[in-house]
Amino acid sequence: MAAAVVIGAGPGLGWSLAKRFAQGGLRVVACSRDPARLEPRAAADGVDVALESCDAAKPADVERVFAKVAREHGAPALVAFNAGAYERGGILDIRPEDFERCWRVGCFAGFLVGQAAARLMVPAGAGTILFTGATASLRGGAGFANLASPKFALRAVAQSMARELGPKGVHVAHVIIDGQIASEARAGLAAERGPDSLLPPDAIAENYWNLHAQPRGAWTHELDLRPWVERF
Repeated sequence: MAAAVVIGAGPGLGWSLAKRFAQGGLRVVACSRDPARLEPRAAADGVDVALESCDAAKPADVERVFAKVAREHGAPALVAFNAGAYERGGILDIRPEDFERCWRVGCFAGFLVGQAAARLMVPAGAGTILFTGATASLRGGAGFANLASPKFALRAVAQSMARELGPKGVHVAHVIIDGQIASEARAGLAAERGPDSLLPPDAIAENYWNLHAQPRGAWTHELDLRPWVERF
């Protein structure tokens, strides 16, 4: 069975991605720094996924995960990078170590994952690599330097990879999540804003799957998703 790898598989969008890819017939390897927190979700949804511990900002962790995937499943058919870190802070107050950590998790880790995936997919001549972006991928807001810097950089990595790997059969796409993702913690905000005012994670995951299913003659590189309340 062909495999899908989800890096940054938290209980929100990450889990929705893992669930949708499994429903599509792929053997899913869901990777997180704390994979145990996904066990209740998997049990509740009746979804069989392999859970792996992985700090995507550590090259050795990424190499270990992809070596195991290659050993057990061959080249993955689909890899989604959904990791990120953010600490709000003004330019005058951001600590250098916090800025570096956000960049390492949001961009450097994306490079590591994309490279590891490509090294398996290129010899196979096929595969899909998807990166999760944000509004901050396009513009840096006040107080958001810790997020905009890695998101801008991740978008550049995705663009370079797409241009290099597309001719080799590997589809690279970048998804801009322009809005807040619905969750239990944001139920009050959803009620205040109105119906469909937050992005449903399952609906986002469906769009990721559609990107994977696209024929090579009409590939999307960048897709932006937003609820009706967001201005753009």
